[in-house]
Amino acid sequence: MTLLRLTVLLLTLLLGTQAAAQSQPMPIPAPPVLGAESYVLMDFHSGEILAEKNIDLQRDPASLTKVMTAFVVFSELKSGNLSLDEEVLVSEKAWRAPGSRMFIEVGDRISVENLLRGMIIQSGNDASVALAEHVAGSEETFAALMNQYAAELGMDNTHYTNAAGLPDPDHYASVEDTARLVRALIARFPEYYSFYSERAFTWNDIEQFNRNRMLWQDDSVDGVKTGYTQAAGYCLATSASRDGMRLISVVMGAGTPEARVQQSKALLNYGYRFFETHRLYAADEAIDTPRIWKGNVDNLPVGVTEDVYVTVPIRSYERLDAQMTLADRLEAPVEFGQALGELQVSLDGEPVTRRDIVALESVPEGGLISRTVDSLLLWMN
Repeated sequence: MTLLRLTVLLLTLLLGTQAAAQSQPMPIPAPPVLGAESYVLMDFHSGEILAEKNIDLQRDPASLTKVMTAFVVFSELKSGNLSLDEEVLVSEKAWRAPGSRMFIEVGDRISVENLLRGMIIQSGNDASVALAEHVAGSEETFAALMNQYAAELGMDNTHYTNAAGLPDPDHYASVEDTARLVRALIARFPEYYSFYSERAFTWNDIEQFNRNRMLWQDDSVDGVKTGYTQAAGYCLATSASRDGMRLISVVMGAGTPEARVQQSKALLNYGYRFFETHRLYAADEAIDTPRIWKGNVDNLPVGVTEDVYVTVPIRSYERLDAQMTLADRLEAPVEFGQALGELQVSLDGEPVTRRDIVALESVPEGGLISRTVDSLLLWMN
């Protein structure tokens, strides 16, 4: 064997060994065990939960409540019922709100945008009450709106009685519900989510810094909210994006401000180190075009109505398998969005996610001749 051939052979074997090693699944350790009363780590795109402790425990959410307050206000903005430059008249009740403050005064007229910054960045209870009263007429009615949105989002372990997060026996939330809320807020209101990454805001000549210290310690973090009461302990909802993968962590009941930061870091680092998220199928793009009988066309594009994301252990993407099942025979008429089958994605034979396969177009019945021909063909087959 010549030296050149030997070198090529050795190089081939070396590269093959490296490729095989790289494709081997990385052992996934158990999630970190943290001291907080409850916590969760969720992937934004897939909704997969990667780490958890007491995720359904109903706890005092403190100022994490203000994420829902913002959600309601953002909804009003998006629907056109409210504008950022609209002025809000500050009531005595808002001015008297106890706890953290934006330092607004009775009779002030302040824009919705400035009140949002005062609530999100400065965690102003006074700003929260002012926004609630402006949107719904009273804080009590606004709390009812909050609960309606919570029900819509499937937040079964959450109930609100006020807009600021002040302690109340009937005011509670779970970490899973809070992560679900953060996920919905980012998805629905990307144009307003940037408020959460602002580090400081000045009002009434008083500059206050965002209490989310993660904004200074991790460049991938762009939100979301801190919270504290004696009953709640130290709470922190965090969202970060690295290389297109966004994670959401929620910690409730940490012992100190530093503990909630370190525990949030531990959750995020665990998720980014050992997992990866992939978009497998895009919404409204044809996965297949099966034959449809007795319609005005011969083929029907089918697919999913929402992007299909999966979060899997790192280096396991190639072991994913997708199977689509459809009815043996598709016949017109078919309506757009009509469920026709199922997509199942599995990893090493274990189900990862399931989605309905739907019609991406409506197909009415064809004419008499085409229906007759198709009926004959079906009979012959």
